[in-house]
Amino acid sequence: MILDREEQFQIMRREVRAGLDLTSSAGDEELWQGIERKVLSDPKLDDLTSGERHTLVQRLFDSFRGLDILQPLVDHPEITEIMINSHREIFVEQEGEVKQITLEFESRERLEDIIQMIVSGVNRIVNESSPIVDARLKDGSRVNIVLPPIALKGPTMTIRKFPSEPMKMSDLIGKGALHEEAAELLQQLVRSKYNIFIGGGTGSGKTTFLNALSQFIPADERIITIEDSAELQIVTVPNLVSLETRNANTEGKGQISIRDLIKSSLRMRPNRIVIGEVRGAEALDMLQAMNTGHDGSLSTGHANTISDMISRLETMVLSGADLPIAVVRQQISSAIDIFVHLSRLRDRSRRVTEISEVIGMHDGEVLLNPLFRFQEIEEKEGKIIGGLVRVGTLRQVDKIQMAGLGEWLNEYIERNSDELDKSDNNVN
Repeated sequence: MILDREEQFQIMRREVRAGLDLTSSAGDEELWQGIERKVLSDPKLDDLTSGERHTLVQRLFDSFRGLDILQPLVDHPEITEIMINSHREIFVEQEGEVKQITLEFESRERLEDIIQMIVSGVNRIVNESSPIVDARLKDGSRVNIVLPPIALKGPTMTIRKFPSEPMKMSDLIGKGALHEEAAELLQQLVRSKYNIFIGGGTGSGKTTFLNALSQFIPADERIITIEDSAELQIVTVPNLVSLETRNANTEGKGQISIRDLIKSSLRMRPNRIVIGEVRGAEALDMLQAMNTGHDGSLSTGHANTISDMISRLETMVLSGADLPIAVVRQQISSAIDIFVHLSRLRDRSRRVTEISEVIGMHDGEVLLNPLFRFQEIEEKEGKIIGGLVRVGTLRQVDKIQMAGLGEWLNEYIERNSDELDKSDNNVN
């Protein structure tokens, strides 16, 4: 296999670089043809099969035009994450399993060259004075880079890949992430402009789920997306503006934060604002936007449970504003209608584990009405068998009525009449 011929590949790469004056000025086709001629005519490669020769040509081409040894990993449809701990240590996640691979960069300098190529492609800067940056690849994959002296082993890069076509809710149902009843409810909640916040741990599928939810947004609305590094793939709404933050330049100037973008987006006549992820003081701006007429907004955040997510939102708001905790909790309870929590279970599957409705305040705490919770039935052959179980019924239905979905609401009430207090809903 070519991957076992690393030394041979490095020799060929040096010979191609020295023998062909093509790597900088030539077009892609000219470079490919030059590499192909070199590989086919080199007597040292007579023992290679035609398939191995083609693989070598592809690898050599990628080393000049693509991401070098990373390109086949980026192109591999089953690899979801690529973790470069140093130029000699690379791990990948494939089908939920993390494993080390035998590939390595020829030198630390080569890895640094690839890193600079990636960040320059999205007008970002990373160096010793600014050693941490988020970026993205042309295909939308998310990239996080940390350089020495912060990274002790050497330049570190993590690439989170996303499918070329965003998953639909039907795909998530097929994978067992949730069932049709919960998906139907979420569809009507999005259509009715409920503010929905998605929480979960790292790698639990928050962005994938947010993309799936966004497909329920009516096509005639105007959407503004705000992200640190653009990842969202909203394909069903024509009137879409995507905004991305910008780091400060080498002089410490020019930074554009999520807070700046949220404030600017309010002047852009959005029907909804979609914030990829809140991590800090911008949480207050998000809540205020939701509270000032921008219903139907969506966002995500890191937490282990819905209760933890509420606590984290409180902490985020307080990091940028000196407000009484009671005021912060009131902001949360007024702004967010629905919390959805995702988890990555021990069998590596990603599931919706809770959907809860915010129904106000009680004794100074945000009051939740759980609608669905994940219930594990058994573990069979390493796979967790279970799914969402309905544990409550939606109480706050004004937005559904205002959206003209009263017929669906009546059907919903009839299906769940054993759990619904009709007097609270005041349905006409």
